[in-house]
Amino acid sequence: MSIRFTAKARRGMVAMTVAAGLALGVAGCGGGGDEKPSPSASASKGSGSKPSAQEGQAETPLAELKGTDGLLLQITSAQRDAGGFVTVSGNLKNDGAESVAIPAQTSGDETEVIKHGQSLGGATLVDSKGKKRYYVLRDTDGRPLTTTGLTTLEAGQALPVFMQFPAPPAGTADVALQLPTFSSGTINISG
Repeated sequence: MSIRFTAKARRGMVAMTVAAGLALGVAGCGGGGDEKPSPSASASKGSGSKPSAQEGQAETPLAELKGTDGLLLQITSAQRDAGGFVTVSGNLKNDGAESVAIPAQTSGDETEVIKHGQSLGGATLVDSKGKKRYYVLRDTDGRPLTTTGLTTLEAGQALPVFMQFPAPPAGTADVALQLPTFSSGTINISG
């Protein structure tokens, strides 16, 4: 018996195999080998024996935007991509002593963005030299190209976040990042 797979079916099988391998790898971890739990575990404990690369970045962020109730947005990178956009990445952290709800205002006030749930869709980049403001990009369904599904952060918890914007002109490197309920911060776009 001969079985023929289409290119789409082969990609699906490869994706399933990779996903199964990752699931087995994560399930088999005894702790410390998986990078994702380490930062949140060390952030909630407040101590760790070996700092990871991510923790090293957190010590020297490009900018720190302070929010309400102990929230802190630490920007670790702002990378210009060949596709004509800028990806801003960082960590949203609760530096307070109690759990805190992410303010609804961070989603912005555009109906199309709000209907897709709580996000960082209200963020903007401001190019003061070019006198332009860049809003978070949206897909064809109006979903913001940013971290979504934000609810609450426990005390000490950090959550990796990202936002994508149209790229300012190549000569523009320094821009202000603004997010409702947070202070503004200047970041340098690399790439």
